[in-house]
Amino acid sequence: MDHEQLRVPGPSGVDVMLDIAGVGSRSYAFMIDWQNRVLLALAWFSGAWLLVTWLAATPPSLTAMPRSTLMLAVIPAAAIYLLYHPVLELLMRGRTPGKRRAGVRIVTRNGDTPGSGALLLRNVLRLVDCLPVFYVVGLASCFLTRQRLRIGDLAAGTVLVLDADAAARSRVHLGSLATQSGLAPAQVELIHDVLERWPALDAGKRAELARSILARIDTATTASQLAALSDAELARRLRELLARGRIDRP
Repeated sequence: MDHEQLRVPGPSGVDVMLDIAGVGSRSYAFMIDWQNRVLLALAWFSGAWLLVTWLAATPPSLTAMPRSTLMLAVIPAAAIYLLYHPVLELLMRGRTPGKRRAGVRIVTRNGDTPGSGALLLRNVLRLVDCLPVFYVVGLASCFLTRQRLRIGDLAAGTVLVLDADAAARSRVHLGSLATQSGLAPAQVELIHDVLERWPALDAGKRAELARSILARIDTATTASQLAALSDAELARRLRELLARGRIDRP
């Protein structure tokens, strides 16, 4: 194995190389999953609290709430937060919604899907990786080890790799869009990326990107016409490019 790829013996005798996920991909996946589990835990707790408040003749304060009722709200919320990763990684074969979004997955050193024991151990050791704050130990381990491994990976015998299946699906999807729209693959990939990140982009930045793309592809539309398009119209015209390979003239 080198520090960028995991070499896996293939069934035909030809080794398969899996790309190791970097710290950026790992951090991106974690932030998505962290947000998901916090929101799910808060949703449960808030729902339980609202239900108790609605059923009670006199709405109790948090400190005055009976212990059994408080546990009904707290224990499931804590379970959602703590078991999010191991349960979903087991059900989704080494993935979570965040990992799938980031295009990464967990495998063993042999390239197989890890079992429940390895996944549980990997997640228990998050308690070590997150020390002292903000995953300092885990990030330091990823930078210092050859295969970008945190403490949990070292103990469980797992590796985080780029998801070849997700990458392949993405290439197929972009290829079909290119065929459908009649645009060059590079143009399709650019438009697709801008639209995917549209809600997260600054309004001025995304408008600038959209007008730049449209100016290069739709040469019949003048700069003044593009400048007059609203944010929603710019997004619509980019989607129309992917869908039909043309733009309706204003």
